[in-house]
Amino acid sequence: MACHAGHSGDPLVPGSCTEWTVLVNGDARGDRPIIRTAVDADLPELQRVFRAAALSNAGEAPALLARPEYLVFTGDGIAEGRTRVAIAVVDGRDRLAGFATLTRGPDGQPDLEDLFVHPRCRRQGIARRLIHDAAHIARRAGHRTITVTGNQHALAFYRAVGFVEIGQAETELGPAPRLQLELTDEHRP
Repeated sequence: MACHAGHSGDPLVPGSCTEWTVLVNGDARGDRPIIRTAVDADLPELQRVFRAAALSNAGEAPALLARPEYLVFTGDGIAEGRTRVAIAVVDGRDRLAGFATLTRGPDGQPDLEDLFVHPRCRRQGIARRLIHDAAHIARRAGHRTITVTGNQHALAFYRAVGFVEIGQAETELGPAPRLQLELTDEHRP
């Protein structure tokens, strides 16, 4: 995400940029998914991926099913240009395989609000690419860290991509680890 020439703003501040450039990275037919900014037409697929990914964690599925409002993805970050999607070849077709949404955390730094990959598309580097994309965007905007409230089943993944635990957060589903990624030269534009 970047403001068009002549427009200023921080892509992590909703409404601070009147127009967005859609940055596209990758090749869905090659070895890497296409990463691009989500558009309104993506919402049904984002909802499909969100629900499938959320319910794929057996330990959390009962609590989520007991509170169906937790399984509703509204796509608030789409209109603000904060949601990025990964398009990959699935069953011979280009499909939305995962997505990530950045928001501004309480400390003003970027916070990873969403990171979901469809269960059939896991272990293909899609989540890793989405994290790298989010880090690239944050670094480009002048930020030095990204934080996330993770869940226990994703903790090993977050550690593997460079996040470190910095504390605990209380969520409606119970305590969850807070993690932080230091942005390095590898995340430069």
